[in-house]
Amino acid sequence: MPLGFRLACTLFPQNALGFKFPVLLTPLAQHRWRAASLYFGCTALRSRKRLRVVDKRMPHTLPHSGHVSKNKKITKMLSVRRFYLFALRCRQCQTWSSDPLLSQLNNCINEDQVFDLVGKNKTKLSEKHVGKAINILWGFQKKKPEPLRLTDYVKNHSQFLILRILAENKIEQMDNEALVDILYSLLRFGIEAHDSLIEELVIECWRRLNGLSMPLLSKFSMCLHDQQMYYSPLTGDIADIVNRNLDSIQDGRVLSILMVGISGVISQHFRDRLIQKAEFLLENPGSAPLNNARRYVQFLRNVRLPHRPLLDKCNKVFLQNVNKLGVDGVVIILGLYQALQFNNFELKLVAKQKLMEAMDDCNNPSRFPRLFVALAPMAGPEVRERLTETALLMADEFDHQQTLAVADSMQETEFRQPQLIQKIVSLLYKHMDLYKPVELAKLTYALLLFHCSNPDIYSKLQRLLTSCLHTNVVPTDISMLIRVISLLPNSYMDEFIVTRMEAVMPQCSLSDLSSFATAVTKWIRRDQPHQQSPSVQYGKLLQKVNNCALERLQKASDLDLLLDELKYIHGDWFDEMLLEETMVALQRLADQITWTNVTEVSSFLVRTSYLCVPLLDRIAAFTIQHIDKVHSSGIYSLLLPFTTLNYDPPQSEKFFEACLQRLSSCLGSFEPHLLVLLGFALAVAEYFPENVIKAIFNIEFLAKLDAQLETLPSSLNRKVRLRLMELNRAVCLECPELQIPWFHERYFQHLQRKGSGSLSALQQQIHRLLGQILGGSHFAMVSVLTPYYYGIDFECILDKSKKPLPHTEQIVVMADLKGLHWEQDGLLLGRKGLPPGAQRIAVDFLDSKAFCKNLNHLKGEAAMKKRHLEILGYHVVQIPHFEWNSMELSSKEAWIEYLKNKIYEKV
Repeated sequence: MPLGFRLACTLFPQNALGFKFPVLLTPLAQHRWRAASLYFGCTALRSRKRLRVVDKRMPHTLPHSGHVSKNKKITKMLSVRRFYLFALRCRQCQTWSSDPLLSQLNNCINEDQVFDLVGKNKTKLSEKHVGKAINILWGFQKKKPEPLRLTDYVKNHSQFLILRILAENKIEQMDNEALVDILYSLLRFGIEAHDSLIEELVIECWRRLNGLSMPLLSKFSMCLHDQQMYYSPLTGDIADIVNRNLDSIQDGRVLSILMVGISGVISQHFRDRLIQKAEFLLENPGSAPLNNARRYVQFLRNVRLPHRPLLDKCNKVFLQNVNKLGVDGVVIILGLYQALQFNNFELKLVAKQKLMEAMDDCNNPSRFPRLFVALAPMAGPEVRERLTETALLMADEFDHQQTLAVADSMQETEFRQPQLIQKIVSLLYKHMDLYKPVELAKLTYALLLFHCSNPDIYSKLQRLLTSCLHTNVVPTDISMLIRVISLLPNSYMDEFIVTRMEAVMPQCSLSDLSSFATAVTKWIRRDQPHQQSPSVQYGKLLQKVNNCALERLQKASDLDLLLDELKYIHGDWFDEMLLEETMVALQRLADQITWTNVTEVSSFLVRTSYLCVPLLDRIAAFTIQHIDKVHSSGIYSLLLPFTTLNYDPPQSEKFFEACLQRLSSCLGSFEPHLLVLLGFALAVAEYFPENVIKAIFNIEFLAKLDAQLETLPSSLNRKVRLRLMELNRAVCLECPELQIPWFHERYFQHLQRKGSGSLSALQQQIHRLLGQILGGSHFAMVSVLTPYYYGIDFECILDKSKKPLPHTEQIVVMADLKGLHWEQDGLLLGRKGLPPGAQRIAVDFLDSKAFCKNLNHLKGEAAMKKRHLEILGYHVVQIPHFEWNSMELSSKEAWIEYLKNKIYEKV
């Protein structure tokens, strides 16, 4: 042992302050050192915080001249103080082997032994003993499965209370590591954040924040995250330290924990730096364990950014370590992927297999809800039945959180089993008092989807929601609560709701204002007799909402923030009041379009069906220049507005060529369902790249697609199947040279059995008018299915002299389409040919969905249908809704004349 260390350990023996006198000192020396320690060191022992204040303030209180001797005395005194603290710390740094009590704590094998040792040595416990005891107690729980942990037993034990009291009294004597470790362990035992010990530990860690090493800082950040201090100034201070030291962090575990902890307080630039650093650490061999990758994905979820390069790398880590993935890990990853709308075929297949295996052995009510939530979206009919049976058996043992999780999953996956619904509804009613505002909102949506008709449930729910509205001050929560209250039967808008809305309206985002508008509109339509607010007040309130929203759009200066607010807005109010002004704001901010947000702008245009030529031209020009920066999955989003809205940009050929080159360079990396959607989007725009078509229409790919479809949500499953059929039809009609067979007969026959054959009032009106024009209703077929299963509203046949021909085999085309295709000359109808010179006329009514929202411009799919019907031999008559419902066509004679002109000008 170094001489200085030995000297420091012997200078301050334990006296009244708690240190034993070493044998080296005589009684006189002991007396002298006791007096010195009491004089110079007692203040430091009582509070190092005060010492720091004295050290900082003393130089400013000293005179500039004339008191040199006094200054020297004060300086000597402070030096002795600091030396005393140094010696004290050295004394505390003795090895554990020299401390019998620490050795005994290390040898404990269960909780009771620790508590016995604490009870027998209360007066001897130092801060190291206290910290060691608490950490050992948590270590015992950590090694046990969750159901076998004794956290409540430990937390409520009398000796554990003594440890907490001692810890609170010795906080200032603890070193940094002990401080953070004790805080971490106590939180794992479920000690509340408002407990005085937790508060003191957090405050002391804050004081020492700049002195914490990066591993300790990450652990402290995790503790703050557990206390839901996502946006506190302390979290901001941690983010500042990480920002300054990011380049020095080389540990993936430290970085991933810090990223999750500070995700709520970082700027966009800092976010991008963190992602870049995470990608770098993932590329290094051995630096990407499962937990790190999971936390990176959690960070992306927290910042609501589906950054595909980082997601792909994390997904690769998951697949490489799939054998280490447990059921809980699979459930967490699938939940994060769902939140980010990220799909990976391989991982979902592995996850489904693991979850199926776990379901066979799952008899634990505490674990089954997680299994249900993860497996339900991927479950087929047989698995759903098994899940339902097991849930019915275990439901009574679900706690309130598990019950809500199952109900939410049933809502999203369209579970409609009456017995399970009844059981879950009764449990939701039982636990209703325990739910937080956001959970009450989820509960409401589930009850409405389950068609619950119990008035007592809705009455209690409205009472709880109103109570939350009285106490909540967060604008987003207030808007959510008001929107949910408006959904309840028999709810109405009173003065209190109006007051709450008006109070927070200036602070609300566009999404929050949309919730207000939706709620007020619902109450206006309901218009119940017991409403206390007159309709005039409704109008004034809506006008205030509109003004706030328009003002917010006009002041918008950041494109990313604006897109984030627009992400979940939809409905009539937005389309009627804000859509035009939103497009003006987006055009004003078009210079801020980058490779990270260009797909968001494209998706917004598709979602709103708004043909904004300046924005589309900007997207096309940006894509041509920076296509190499766009992730492969973003190609679909870039193409979609142009194909959906049927718009060719000025550099159309260059734009599509750039997208096709990028597509060809990464063709093998696409998810099967995404490649099908991409192929259809290209087909709408009359692009049929042979490598893409051949990649889709081969046995291996279609088998892979079938396997993936089983793991997709039902709505996406139906969409992909429909798009595959439509792509198959387009290739057969427009690219016969590729020799792709038509293989969707059974698919459409199945759809036909599910469909209804009823006619709308508009169809009946047009059919009567066509009968008058053609000389009888038997000259016009209604709801015709063509070969390749295009549906048209009406079909008639005119001979070469423009006279109508009767349909003698109307049922043939509807009932037996197998093997029927048009010949090259296009002169076949059903199984019977047409007379020479005869012509088929297809009459289709086009509603507003077939056109762009702001212009009478035909959208891509309607244009493709017209193109395909013409290939099949039809003359196509399209009746736009805005022409049929115009003032010019307000009489029967006008409609007849309009139809005559449309039909006969085509022949």
